[in-house]
Amino acid sequence: MQGILSIIFSFLLMGNVQASSVEMTVILERMYLDGEVSEEIKEETVTSMKEIWKKYKEWQLVNMDDEQIVFQKEMNDISPLAKANGYFGITEDGTLSIFEGKPDESSRVIQSFFQIDVEKLESHQHEKLKKGIRVHSKENYERILETYKPFYK
Repeated sequence: MQGILSIIFSFLLMGNVQASSVEMTVILERMYLDGEVSEEIKEETVTSMKEIWKKYKEWQLVNMDDEQIVFQKEMNDISPLAKANGYFGITEDGTLSIFEGKPDESSRVIQSFFQIDVEKLESHQHEKLKKGIRVHSKENYERILETYKPFYK
């Protein structure tokens, strides 16, 4: 049965067969600059694959089977999570990271970047990282990364 469905989907992909509508799960994965991935799950009534390709032409197909289609898109922005509650900080081992909330033991690391040579930092820079530097926008995110690149270990 699985093989027959694969053949039918192949024909649908090429547009050679018109099938009656099928309920499918469409998963949209958004990949943000800060490493966060969001997932949106939709139930769609699919009458033709051509319609799906047109609707999601800006997305990249990652996986497809009889029941679901997974698309991915790289977003040229930081995630809504980072905008709402993201802070640059430093982990105990000296790794520059973005935290969900101010950096402390209970904060979740959203993304780690590189180890910093803490000895080369001025004391106020080190303190700022320990307390957390708020991430407001993509531009702010990029500026902070550039500021600390020279201290890469």
